[in-house]
Amino acid sequence: MEDVLITIAVFGGIAVLFRIITDTMTRHKLINAGLVDEKVKYLFTRQHQSQSLTNIKWGMILVGIGLALLIKQLLPYYVADETMFGLMFLFAGIAYLVYYVIADKRTRRNSEGSGQA
Repeated sequence: MEDVLITIAVFGGIAVLFRIITDTMTRHKLINAGLVDEKVKYLFTRQHQSQSLTNIKWGMILVGIGLALLIKQLLPYYVADETMFGLMFLFAGIAYLVYYVIADKRTRRNSEGSGQA
């Protein structure tokens, strides 16, 4: 039963990923060909900027959690399981704070560059 669920999850994930990639490629081709209105171009570029910030956020959080797990592996006698969970939350929280600073700077830079207040 578990093998069937794993197989469905893997192929379902591949199908969703393929759909996202093809939709994104189609949008970019339409924008580059000039077949869409300026308002739509503005919405797609904002969505792309937001998506890159989201990727940065999740990457930083996963690196923080991975760092906590690495510390647990390197120091198994010094780090208890409860401490490891605390380290995971600590590093994930630090990653959120660093992400906030990066996102705030990028948002301010983009709003100044586009002439908005």
